[in-house]
Amino acid sequence: MTHIRTTLTAGVAAAAALTLAACTTGGPSAPPGGSLAPRGVEGSWIDAQGTGLSTFSAGRFQTVATDTGQKLSDGSYVMTGSTSVEINGTSLIRQSPISFNCLLVSTSQLNCTSASGQNFVLTRRG
Repeated sequence: MTHIRTTLTAGVAAAAALTLAACTTGGPSAPPGGSLAPRGVEGSWIDAQGTGLSTFSAGRFQTVATDTGQKLSDGSYVMTGSTSVEINGTSLIRQSPISFNCLLVSTSQLNCTSASGQNFVLTRRG
């Protein structure tokens, strides 16, 4: 039983490593230079004033102040369509819930509206 468990664990680890390698290397669909075009909202985005940097990864987001690095908000997001995203979290400064609906209008621009109706734009940071 121990031998089977060890073999199974090693097999799962190897499969995970291969899957990760496949995700991070450029395949036949990769453009010259090996980098892929951004997909969805994954990555880093900066607000129009340049004061907050938001990072989206694997269903989670975090915003930090660009001058101090202080964490301003965090939470989760879900793509509700091919170009729409719903963001929910907590403002750590105000200690209150936040909610936004955003539209990915291009690979580098995200137009958002807060639950209270305020509009803002995030620009992808390269």
